Amino acid sequence: MNACILHESSRGIDAFSPESSLLRKRILFFTEEVNPASSNQLIEYLLHLDMEAPGEEITLCINSPGGEVVSGLAVYDTIRMLKSPVRTVCIGTAASMGSILFLAGEKREMLPHTKIMIHDPLITGISSSRRALELEKEAAQLMETRAVTAGIIAERCGKKLEEVYEKTKEDCYLTAQEAIDFGIATGIAEAIL
Repeated sequence: MNACILHESSRGIDAFSPESSLLRKRILFFTEEVNPASSNQLIEYLLHLDMEAPGEEITLCINSPGGEVVSGLAVYDTIRMLKSPVRTVCIGTAASMGSILFLAGEKREMLPHTKIMIHDPLITGISSSRRALELEKEAAQLMETRAVTAGIIAERCGKKLEEVYEKTKEDCYLTAQEAIDFGIATGIAEAIL
């Protein structure tokens, strides 16, 4: 939906998108799969807002099914390096790599009826014509990714790595209150603005 908001002022009528209006309030939405294109665009917006007013809070609203790990970690690392504090708000479901993006925030809030899903990373696209050594190499890379994502969850939630491995061995959906109890979220959002 390409909506346009009209605003009348002494200069006449201005037209702008809801996205640009929210951007002026330092609010970003990430509501898609994590991939190189979506991650690069989000990083650009984050860096722009950080340069524009270093130290002022940025709100990142997340409703993402997750996606590619390397791209997601690039966003995570960028958020953690900004001079501006980032408040993440789950506005639907922050799943898989979406939950890692959510964990990047200093304040991590959820709307009352949202969910977080954490799990071990998945490997996709295995065909029966793969050589054993190729599979062994991919399995080693998958275990390395598992250690990185579990380490982030453990650090940000104040949990032991073993607790995280136990929690993430299957898809683990958490309500807002369960996410607060586990340390993933820091509170229930009372407002986005």
